[in-house]
Amino acid sequence: MKDTEKLQKVLARSGHGSRRELETMISEGRIRVDGHVATLGERVTATADIRIDGHHVKVRNAEEQPCRVLVYHKPEGELVTRKDPEGRATVYERMPYVNAARWIAVGRLDINTSGLLLMTTDGELANRLMHPSYEVEREYAVRVFGEVGEAQIQRLLKGVKLEDGVSKFKKIKRRGGEGMNQWFHVILTEGKNREVRRLWESQGCTVSRLMRVRMGDLLLPKGLVQGGWMELQTEQVNYLRRLVELPLIESAPVITDEEQRRQLKQARRGSMRHRKENPVGRGGRRLSAGSDSISAREHSRNVKRSEERNEGTGQDGARQDRKPAARGKNHGKHQGKHSGKGQGKGRPQRQHQGQAQNTSGSGKK
Repeated sequence: MKDTEKLQKVLARSGHGSRRELETMISEGRIRVDGHVATLGERVTATADIRIDGHHVKVRNAEEQPCRVLVYHKPEGELVTRKDPEGRATVYERMPYVNAARWIAVGRLDINTSGLLLMTTDGELANRLMHPSYEVEREYAVRVFGEVGEAQIQRLLKGVKLEDGVSKFKKIKRRGGEGMNQWFHVILTEGKNREVRRLWESQGCTVSRLMRVRMGDLLLPKGLVQGGWMELQTEQVNYLRRLVELPLIESAPVITDEEQRRQLKQARRGSMRHRKENPVGRGGRRLSAGSDSISAREHSRNVKRSEERNEGTGQDGARQDRKPAARGKNHGKHQGKHSGKGQGKGRPQRQHQGQAQNTSGSGKK
């Protein structure tokens, strides 16, 4: 450690929160240094006595603090916050125990957004991945309700003035759809609050589904159920660190396969139980049994159908997530006729048991 460093940087690197969280704590007077209330921008030495909410915290240098990263598949209905005054579910309730550190969310997804969320014990890594100066790509699958013409797409690519400045998409790709409901993949390189939704709203459209599918070169794993997590290996962690110009690590202390399997089973059981006992929709509303949601597997299937239709196969578009699986003795014939290549006769299409509908989800998107 240098002679002195900024307090929030030291604490972030030691895993006590993101820089943004720590700056809020300092502003609220919750952090003291050598007996006095800390101030924003204050610099500290390696021997400083630092306390958060009266509790002494250990400060580590970069070599002492392990850098761990999880990929979490966030479902709709969960908040990216440590505590919610209304008692709603948060992503931190799903995280595995970590010794002498805590998980920090890399950016936020709002309660109605699902998909890939990175969690790390390294606050500096989290801060840099979120910072617009590093231009880390975030890709979203978005279902839009409304007329979308070429003029609107060009405006979204060139830039739209919002209440907090000019925003734009780096790329927009059409992914099919039916009628007024169209699927797109959009790419951003910054993380303003609800940016994807606000950009589409500026063009008179409404976002009805939103899922993050990629960050940098890391894709949302196809087999990762909603509410489940997977820890990244050293090579993948170093990819992220290289992306934001941080020194590489020699090894990452990965949770054992047995622990990951146990946590995955818990996520599956928990999401199924939550769906049965307390189904909620966007904004915490109660859902009826027929309400729909979108999973990673469903979206992948929808995109494939859209591409096949564009090639002249005549198959249905991306709005298949509202259709229930067929039942009965003629189900196999139905699948063979409508489902596309690779469907076995008599084999129903079933959602993975961990991919529950609207389970127990900001810059938010």
